[in-house]
Amino acid sequence: MTTEQPGDRRPDRRGGAAAVHPVSPAGRRTGTPSRTGDRPAASPPPVVPATVPPRRGAAGRRGVLLLLWGGLLGSVVPWWLDTPAGSLDSAGEMLTAAGRITGLFAGYVLLAQILLMSRLRPLERWVGAEHLTRWHRDTGAVLVVAVLAHMTLIVLGYARLDRISVPGEVRLLLTDYPHMVAAFAAAGVMALLGLTGIRAVRRALPYELWHVVHLSGYAVLLLGFGHQFAHGQQLFRPGPVRTLWIAMYAAVLVALLWGRVVEPLVFNFRHRLRVADVVAESPDTVSVYLTGRRLDQLEALGGQFFRWRFLARGCWWQAHPFSVSAARNGRWLRITVRVVGRHTADLRDLEPGTRVWADGPAGTFTAAHRTRDNALLIAGGSGIGPIRALLEELPPGAALIYRARTPADVLLQGELDWLARARATDIWYVIGSRDDPGPRQVLSAAGLRHLVPDVARRDVYLCGPPGLVESTVRALRRAGVPRRRIHLAAFEF
Repeated sequence: MTTEQPGDRRPDRRGGAAAVHPVSPAGRRTGTPSRTGDRPAASPPPVVPATVPPRRGAAGRRGVLLLLWGGLLGSVVPWWLDTPAGSLDSAGEMLTAAGRITGLFAGYVLLAQILLMSRLRPLERWVGAEHLTRWHRDTGAVLVVAVLAHMTLIVLGYARLDRISVPGEVRLLLTDYPHMVAAFAAAGVMALLGLTGIRAVRRALPYELWHVVHLSGYAVLLLGFGHQFAHGQQLFRPGPVRTLWIAMYAAVLVALLWGRVVEPLVFNFRHRLRVADVVAESPDTVSVYLTGRRLDQLEALGGQFFRWRFLARGCWWQAHPFSVSAARNGRWLRITVRVVGRHTADLRDLEPGTRVWADGPAGTFTAAHRTRDNALLIAGGSGIGPIRALLEELPPGAALIYRARTPADVLLQGELDWLARARATDIWYVIGSRDDPGPRQVLSAAGLRHLVPDVARRDVYLCGPPGLVESTVRALRRAGVPRRRIHLAAFEF
């Protein structure tokens, strides 16, 4: 491991040479920072004197969570009211009752799952996309288990009550009950979603394939609707319970259409984003600059992300989440992307003027969600993008640790050096391979306390490869940082 070793001269993309900045033994940059950075433009990227955004507390998130739990409890109340005392006097009755409870439970959780991913702007503002994604992922496993349990318990219960075999009961349900084939198909889709939701499977799949499979989850809502209202013991009869559940379905569908269709349409017709320039930051990383209309009215914070769809050949059919790598300035937006697949490779060939469809902003990886005025930022590789944007809006006095394999992998270095001076920020560049013991020591609990003695009293913002994030979170916890003050950048995938 070495502290940052940029060499004697580093080529500048304007054709000259970048100034050398001496580095102290700890890896802290101490020279005169360059304001222009690496962008090959006539004028440097402006760093607007940032206004620190006011804090947003957790009251909204807690309120939404309370409502969701209340709705879950309320979803099984109709069964309780419709079940007389002493009516469950046989194994068949008990199995059937358990199947009905899990059916109501699964129906409610399915609606909550769709609502969590509706991208409704107030919901993302109150809760945050990261929390919504985490809730969606965690409840997804519960939903799969509930659906399979409902199907199993109902089949076993009905088979006992009808005094026939389980295969015979399945055949009877599929042939004599309308909408039951669709219900079994919905269970099959849920099983597939559960399989692809396993972390190891998800990471092995291409993002595009995983996304297509995940979209099939919406089919479960349609496939299960008819069965739920045709055969659900508490829902097939007209009355207030049935009306309430239909209203819940309608509300979730409206939220889905509003968040996924209406709001993106309004945003894109308002701002009309286009590609302005594509800049190579390193051999495997590019920055895409975008311009548009009324960008001074854009409500975006440093560290947030958009879901970007570039309307060019090979790119138009898929959208990917990328964080902005510079705080909003009223003139342009920028994302900095590492090339890791076909889609990101195609971004290098985008032409100026290419139209861009964006959905956002989203995310709680922002200065508005801090709990302290002092912060430590830790970035790995291209994870420096949202960290660099966030640095503009945090109160002065932050500290930044930037992990990279080689000096050539350090991105946006000139801008970081200028921000170090402008925002009174200490920056350490930790350079070394994955197997080098030096970087591991720096990012250990003892190493973090050595560089930032008050780390346990700071908010920590962390963005980088999964391995780096997981090991650093463990080190931060051992260093005494509470989990609620560790902020992670996370997307849907």
